[in-house]
Amino acid sequence: MNEMVRITDRDMVAVALRPLKAGETVDFGGGELRLKDDIPMGHKAALRDVRQGETVIKYGYPIGEATADIPAGGHVHTHNLKTLLSGEKEYEWHPAAPAAKTEIPATFMGYPRKNGKPGIRNELWILPTVGCVNDIAKALERQAQEFTGGAIDGVFAFPHPYGCSQLGDDQENTRKALAALATHPNAGGVLVLGLGCENSGIGQIRPYMGDYDESRVRFLVCQESENELEDGITLLWELANRMRQDERVPCGSDQLTVGLKCGGSDGLSGITANPTIGVFSDRLTSMGGTTILTEVPEMFGAETILMNRCATEENFRKTVKLINDFKAYFEKSGMPVYENPSPGNKAGGITTLEDKALGCTQKSGSSAVKGVLAYGERAGAAGLNLLSAPGNDLVASTALAISGAQIVLFSTGRGTPFSCPVPTIKIASNTPLAEKKRNWIDFDAGRLLAGKKLDDLGGELLELVLETASGKKTRSEINGFHDMAIFKQGVTL
Repeated sequence: MNEMVRITDRDMVAVALRPLKAGETVDFGGGELRLKDDIPMGHKAALRDVRQGETVIKYGYPIGEATADIPAGGHVHTHNLKTLLSGEKEYEWHPAAPAAKTEIPATFMGYPRKNGKPGIRNELWILPTVGCVNDIAKALERQAQEFTGGAIDGVFAFPHPYGCSQLGDDQENTRKALAALATHPNAGGVLVLGLGCENSGIGQIRPYMGDYDESRVRFLVCQESENELEDGITLLWELANRMRQDERVPCGSDQLTVGLKCGGSDGLSGITANPTIGVFSDRLTSMGGTTILTEVPEMFGAETILMNRCATEENFRKTVKLINDFKAYFEKSGMPVYENPSPGNKAGGITTLEDKALGCTQKSGSSAVKGVLAYGERAGAAGLNLLSAPGNDLVASTALAISGAQIVLFSTGRGTPFSCPVPTIKIASNTPLAEKKRNWIDFDAGRLLAGKKLDDLGGELLELVLETASGKKTRSEINGFHDMAIFKQGVTL
């Protein structure tokens, strides 16, 4: 097995597949290299002498500019490489959308819903409209655990600090998010729990819910109830009684929407885990299914690749707006646009935002971009969609659920235990992480480095997704983790 990997023939660096020592002579798949420095796993070494000011290529694209001369075999990282990104850009569309592929559809066992796609879980959710009733929601969750079992997969409350003292887009985002979760197919029953005096109360959220199934949603305003716990349990019992009639039935893969996210990435994420997700995405969309890629700030530096894969000029223009609006959001707040990667990313071998973005977008595979979504917008177009949301793990994963994802695929090189409102499959970029954190990780993409073929790994991931959609629990579900976070941008009153 090679000790390092050169991702494309154009690359000026190779990535260490294990910790390497100065003085070693290593094979990178295209020859041998004598190392001048220690190279940690996931980090980069120069394949030839690099001059100060020269552009460094990885993934076949620029990832930054050398800030010092780097000898062949030298460590390439934050001490001698800086980003090339600055300010907003003008973009031109150079269509390179691949031809559509078709594949024999697969099936999973899901719960049919009256007004949309099937659920892959039949859970009873408690959604507070405002943070003031969070503790009541959690108390109801504890009391309602007796309803779990049979056709009811679980009872979960989703506390959050919002719903009041908000203005503008923040208030709109909260209303969209709560309405979307109240009508999510994974919820067989929902209790919307309000206080009564908040800005985004039940009366404000209900119109955002559209044509919802009234048999599956109940509303309770705590200020109007003499005993909100008793009344809440009564309403939850009514919903649970309705849900006990539900049964899984065969559903086509065209009814599946999967969110794509990465977090705690390392230098191997763009080589193993994210390309594996990309193979999965291409296969699911070729079956008529839907995938959603988000983390807009982590597209900076690789955005033109996605823009040129847009199926229409309208989608191209929406993608330009997606990118520039997020840059403007940073600038409006007086924050640097390119303050990325994180300390954990850097420790794992990711040096610049371009380095991170080119690895991150591997999750999108190679298929055409069929839809571009605003935050809180439900995915309607089958195929690959882009979604406006930040890179923050919990905010972005919740945004995917809000946009209709029944499952989220989450790749990681450092490890993370969290979950979002929908089952979250954790995919390790390296085998040591998968073996160390068996209680967090569902899938080991590091096996690619041990000789497993990428297409085979993508096929295995597809099977795991179908099994999860049919009821197999993820590690985070087994651990009892369910979280949510709403995107906040502005002032709190």
